Amino acid sequence: MRYMATYDLMETARVTNQWLGATAQAMGSFPATGLVPNPAFQMIRAWGEVTERTFARMVAKPDWGIETVVAGDGRDHVVEIVTELAKPFGDLIRFQVQGRAPKRRRVLLVAPMSGHYATLLRSTVVSLLPDAEVWITDWHNARDIPVSEGKFDVDDYTLYLAEFMQHLGPDIHVIAVCQPAPLALAATAYLAERQPDAQPTTLTLIGGPIDPDAAPTEVTDFGNRVTMGQLHELVIQRVGFKYAGAGRMVYPGLLQLASFISMNADKHARAFGDQILRVAKDQAGDHDKHNRFYDEYLAVMDMTKEFYMSTVERVFKSRDIARNVFTVNGESVDIGKITTVAVKIVEGEDDDISAPGQCLAALDLLTGLPDEKKASHLEPGAGHYGIFAGRSWRNNIRPLVLDFIDMNSDAPLDPQVHAAAEAVPEAPRPVKRPSRRRTGATPV
Repeated sequence: MRYMATYDLMETARVTNQWLGATAQAMGSFPATGLVPNPAFQMIRAWGEVTERTFARMVAKPDWGIETVVAGDGRDHVVEIVTELAKPFGDLIRFQVQGRAPKRRRVLLVAPMSGHYATLLRSTVVSLLPDAEVWITDWHNARDIPVSEGKFDVDDYTLYLAEFMQHLGPDIHVIAVCQPAPLALAATAYLAERQPDAQPTTLTLIGGPIDPDAAPTEVTDFGNRVTMGQLHELVIQRVGFKYAGAGRMVYPGLLQLASFISMNADKHARAFGDQILRVAKDQAGDHDKHNRFYDEYLAVMDMTKEFYMSTVERVFKSRDIARNVFTVNGESVDIGKITTVAVKIVEGEDDDISAPGQCLAALDLLTGLPDEKKASHLEPGAGHYGIFAGRSWRNNIRPLVLDFIDMNSDAPLDPQVHAAAEAVPEAPRPVKRPSRRRTGATPV
């Protein structure tokens, strides 16, 4: 599959379906169809509208859509999105709240590079903005990056994170969500050995595969069932001439999306069927629950071949992070060198991407860190999405994370946040649990 033809074939299929949807919507919307007492035309129009929107969203980067935030004075303050560091494969951006006194909590959200844009953490950003100054890693779509910019693998990713942390200073609090958790841990260890004054104050790891074998799932065990050669032949393609990254070898976002959807195919089919009926009955809106979710879910980005393949090989197959033998450009990184950064682990009891125990393994690697600087939380009944953006995050996990930040920094305690955190019970930690996971997704 390492050819432009296969990449362009997928893009052709996407554009064709988008065109078919737009055509069906137009045909079903002719005024003359109103003279025929048959609901078929309304169904054609509805099918076309949903189909056109679905396939169009696959190549559109979602907007952040964060315009204002309510501050302590009760007024809405304008949020300006500022690029602080611009790099070829990803930027460091800040959500700068205008007219508000600077918050003492300074948070860097490390967004996943796993097929979706950083906007997947939009609700996480919104929930943190009232209480903190917030930065986030905004990764670029590999198809839009010229081949002349060179490679980007896990080493480069780790160095990007280290540079972002160094730029923000030692009073920054890092929250890494899902895929970047192992590399955020490695970046912190990299700084601990080479630039200890640039280490963050706290590091919160949420649902990440520190040790995929600690609690294997069908998703994280994918790397053990496929050889690197097979993976290269099956999923790696070359960007077509339509994009600035023409010729770059990538793991296409459309292929990743197919894997995501296959995990819960029945659920997605019902959701789209129900949405078609709502549109036919004029009960749907442009920003209804379905469209808000799928506008983000369907927006996918390509990953560079080097990043995808090195992640599978080094994080999942050889488990370099879990065995504490990770290297960055040939230089060893010892996680045990982290001695001052407070580390908190957050996992979801029903997480079907990174099962409980995978992220918790980080605490065993922190041999140089005092126990009083280690913390963990298992959220009962929470799935993967819920622990960083859903109800579980808003009601339980966010207060705990902010309380952890306050307890390990010079920032004053927020009485409301602290009280909310105290009310959340800590659940017992599982040692290992049998896999009840679904197949279909690649392990990034």
